[in-house]
Amino acid sequence: MTVNLEVADGVGTIRLDRPPMNALDIATQDRLRELAEEVTRRDDVRAVVVWGGEKVFAAGADIKEMQVMDHAAMVVRSKALQEAFTAVARIPKPVVAAITGYALGGGCELALCADFRIAADNAKLGQPEILLGLIPGAGGTQRLARLVGPSKAKDLIFTGRQVKADEALALGLVDRVVPAAEVHAQAHAWAARLASGPALALRAAKECVDAGLETDIDTGLAVERTWFAGLFATEDRDIGMRSFVEEGPGKAKFR
Repeated sequence: MTVNLEVADGVGTIRLDRPPMNALDIATQDRLRELAEEVTRRDDVRAVVVWGGEKVFAAGADIKEMQVMDHAAMVVRSKALQEAFTAVARIPKPVVAAITGYALGGGCELALCADFRIAADNAKLGQPEILLGLIPGAGGTQRLARLVGPSKAKDLIFTGRQVKADEALALGLVDRVVPAAEVHAQAHAWAARLASGPALALRAAKECVDAGLETDIDTGLAVERTWFAGLFATEDRDIGMRSFVEEGPGKAKFR
């Protein structure tokens, strides 16, 4: 398999495994979608790490595979491509990308699907599609602009340049930079911390933020209000409030 899933302590690690560069060919895209849908369904997965291994996250699409595709073929395939990445973005649980080495093109777009990005100090990110006479096609023009703002996104997309980890951090493209040897451990620790939290509240928080970014503030507030009230019907709310009253903040043990 070009992508594998390992589950431990409530954390599901979606591991890209297509050496040497984790090129995102059609089989890998389809497998990503399958595993995103699987971790969405599984109750034993409460948070997710997306990782490409110690050397590289993903250096982009499989250009040789794409080169032989004509317009008609890509009209069909582009929808499946976007759906694969959207399946990752819509995992209703906390998702962190552990980025080592290159995260370019589709690799950068995959990282953009996560809620949080931890990058190695040797990481390089970018959207170089323009250098092929193309544009990002797996969500890059949309998710990148929403994350870093339209002006910075246009700079990266128009030039196709790669940015090192420190510039990616300054741009807001990644959230933390750590030594390369620590990337997976820190990503797993971030996910494990949230895996022990209130699952429905975390799902609600993610949906409210993501949905609110796509609509006007009044509609976003309505989504928030609905979830906020709904959580009063959950066991986690009972556990959290009782623990706060009896023991003080931050000591609740959610089921």
